[in-house]
Amino acid sequence: MNPLSRLLQEFPFLVLDGAFATELERRGCDLNDPLWSAKVLLEQPDIIGQVHTEYFEAGADFAITASYQASVEGFQRRGLTGAQALGLIQRSVGIAREARDRFWEGPGRRKDRPRPLVAASVGPYGAFLADGSEYRGDYSLTEDQLVAFHRPRLRALVEAGADLLACETIPCLREAAALARLLKEFPDTWAWMSFSAKDGEHLCSGESLGDGARCLEGHSQVAALGVNCTAPQHVAALIGAIRANSGKPVLVYPNSGEAYDAGSKTWSGGVTTGGYGSWASLWQKAGAMLIGGCCRTTPEDIRTVAQLRAAL
Repeated sequence: MNPLSRLLQEFPFLVLDGAFATELERRGCDLNDPLWSAKVLLEQPDIIGQVHTEYFEAGADFAITASYQASVEGFQRRGLTGAQALGLIQRSVGIAREARDRFWEGPGRRKDRPRPLVAASVGPYGAFLADGSEYRGDYSLTEDQLVAFHRPRLRALVEAGADLLACETIPCLREAAALARLLKEFPDTWAWMSFSAKDGEHLCSGESLGDGARCLEGHSQVAALGVNCTAPQHVAALIGAIRANSGKPVLVYPNSGEAYDAGSKTWSGGVTTGGYGSWASLWQKAGAMLIGGCCRTTPEDIRTVAQLRAAL
């Protein structure tokens, strides 16, 4: 059964976790590396579990794994064998499952929240390039080439026991189509598909989010559609675009509102005002059924989302 459908029958909406890299950096990790957060799988895997636990404690119903920028090719560039690379990708799921089970066996287990799920992150091809192209979608691979790139990681994540896949920060329709097609090779697997958008209507590639929602509507293994790593002020309109073109549950996990410079790998601009809980309330009223945060959001932001649900 679709793992999201059951939970959405019991709860008004589900709480996603928040930014991962920010929390790793706060614990002293240096992520200025082509592997980004996947570098920590190599060097300090225990810290990954600590971040998952902190988000569970804040009220998150999901742990999105540290596999966003993890790929066989990326680890091989670092000198690992293919088998070692696949082992690390699978370890990202194991760490999240272990953190979830420890948390749920402790005082975090309550009747007013679901047992958290592990969503295995599948970042776009542009994340492997580490040149900011996941925010442009301008790489020239064909759909077949994208399927071939993603296949080994998807297989590894599924075999590691993830509850579902989080195909996220997808900048273009070609990559979404490739991932949806690849899912059919794993018929018992569910995924959400989350795009990155540059305004209230368009993906980072310039294509229409509404077109993306229509294209994915017929893919039964796509359990939810949404946007992430997108400025909060665009999200309500994007929710409307999805709902106008699809009946699937909508998920949103925007960034803090700051702008990212892929060249300098720095953030600038003001953080969105009014409090993250206020934004979350707006998105929930607009129809979002899974709500969390992406880059530069914090466990405290996720706590306000969980508090919003508790108050409904």
